[in-house]
Amino acid sequence: MMPDHTIPPSNIASSAARTVFFVSDGTGITAETFGHSVLTQFELRFRQIRLPFIDSIDKAHDAARKINEAYTNDGKRPIVFSTLVKHDLSSIIRQSNGMHMDLIKTFVDPLEQELGVKSTHTIGRSHNVVDSEEYKNRIEAINFSLAHDDGQSHKSLSTADVILVGVSRSGKTPTSLYLAMQYGLKTANYPLIPEDFERGKLPSALPLFKSKIFGLSITAERLSEIRNERMPGSKYASIANCRYEVNEAELMMRREGIRWLSSTAKSIEEIATTILQEIKS
Repeated sequence: MMPDHTIPPSNIASSAARTVFFVSDGTGITAETFGHSVLTQFELRFRQIRLPFIDSIDKAHDAARKINEAYTNDGKRPIVFSTLVKHDLSSIIRQSNGMHMDLIKTFVDPLEQELGVKSTHTIGRSHNVVDSEEYKNRIEAINFSLAHDDGQSHKSLSTADVILVGVSRSGKTPTSLYLAMQYGLKTANYPLIPEDFERGKLPSALPLFKSKIFGLSITAERLSEIRNERMPGSKYASIANCRYEVNEAELMMRREGIRWLSSTAKSIEEIATTILQEIKS
């Protein structure tokens, strides 16, 4: 089970958090991703609980018990997003005291009618890619991105799909790993540091691959907050130093003709989508 957490809206209409369950016969990430997208449309507090690997009758009954306990404790029906494939398992969950959003039934049943064929109803089919070329490419991309994180290695940069640059803590590492895991892109990332600004040049390994470079920036205020969480009270985290680094980094990217965006108010998904659009253009 994942830890409980809430979605903090800008204006919370109610102080009481509504419980939400994400139930799946796999990891539950699909149900959680879809459910989170829907829940963010409501200015309410939600306590989220993921129940993964519900692949037996006993586990389904245990999940239903937890849903019923939440109903008893909260006095309100919990919201249940489910991606259970097998009918006998999803039927047990639907009998619990929740408001049920069955994603498989919602989409598979109409598709069966439209396509004129029955679905396989196979558990974990969306993740059955262990032997596929796509899966192997993603693993290679993840290994590449880890090896080339924070300028650790200059080897094989010619095989990189994307090279991210930006000041330290501007979001390069999580974006690199997201691009690798979700899209199989070999992504290297390099910090722009004061020595680069003094020289007025990109890190020495990068000019040959300028067409692959994409920059990330961030507001100095937000950067200072992030750095203070790691090194409170340091020069590294001071607002004056952050302003200097951000300004110099943006000047360099403009001067070098590097495409860039500010990560301040964007999710990793939004950043990655923009990068994908840019590198394909």
